[in-house]
Amino acid sequence: MEAVTTPVFRNICKRYGADVLFSEFISSEALFRNVESSIKKMSFSEEEHPIAIQIFGNKEESLCEAARLAEQANPDFIDINWGCPVRKIAGKGCGSGILNDIPKMVSLTAAVVKAVRLPVSVKTRLGYSDEDKPIVEVAERLQDVGVQLLSIHGRTRSQMYKGSADWTLIGKVKNNPRMHIPIFGNGDIDSAEKLLEYKNRYGVDGILIGRAAMGNPFIFAQSKQLLEGRTITPISVKERVKVCKEHLEGLRRWRGERYALLEMRKFYSGYFKELKNFKPYRIQLVTTDSYDEIERILSSVEENLEYEQVMQNER
Repeated sequence: MEAVTTPVFRNICKRYGADVLFSEFISSEALFRNVESSIKKMSFSEEEHPIAIQIFGNKEESLCEAARLAEQANPDFIDINWGCPVRKIAGKGCGSGILNDIPKMVSLTAAVVKAVRLPVSVKTRLGYSDEDKPIVEVAERLQDVGVQLLSIHGRTRSQMYKGSADWTLIGKVKNNPRMHIPIFGNGDIDSAEKLLEYKNRYGVDGILIGRAAMGNPFIFAQSKQLLEGRTITPISVKERVKVCKEHLEGLRRWRGERYALLEMRKFYSGYFKELKNFKPYRIQLVTTDSYDEIERILSSVEENLEYEQVMQNER
């Protein structure tokens, strides 16, 4: 979730009910070389606990040193990302690229566990290719070297984000009598209804929501409502605009106006998901380079689409 789980968005998600937060993933090599932008990614507020600092790499010295540096920031645990499928990461043997070399994955994880006092968790995938999905064995081996939480995305590295996530193997790991650490599932959870269904069907200890939360922090509150047996409360256009503006302004303070304008472009569709007649506004939002113009467009969205939503709900 590079450039997604920034402090401003994490705080918004927390307010809407996210139980556990993860930092953007941070290169161990960059931390090892004291790169300022990577060090900044370890910043978080007290309100964000419980939170993990997420690191990636494939060299023992830098990975362990990165874990020690992350520990000094006082997160609740350290998370190793063995799941990212992006070519520039996996192609270097980092992220899910490590699934081509399971012994190395296990030995590097064991080294990080020994390097820090904090709990260590791992995110990974079912395997590297569709022909080889060793996650049941891999989960046991990671647990044996001291991993205290395992999050599994139900795809292989080769799948990237295509096709459907296979939760049957996630369920098989969870129901393996040898496993005693918490197992979190991930993949294709795009609604509160689906979260409840998969939680009940596969019995996992937790569910990670990634892409579906982009511009849609409301999914956490909606999921909590269903898990507690309540009815989902609709999110008004006014609230969507308010939170979107908060996110935009937070990114401006965090990294500057230009950064905020560019990064917010991938969030607008999420904030106004399923709203009829939003498309013309979206086109304006992703093409303007004026911060003031963005705020004007968002105010126009509130003014014009709020009335349409009310009329639609009354029908």
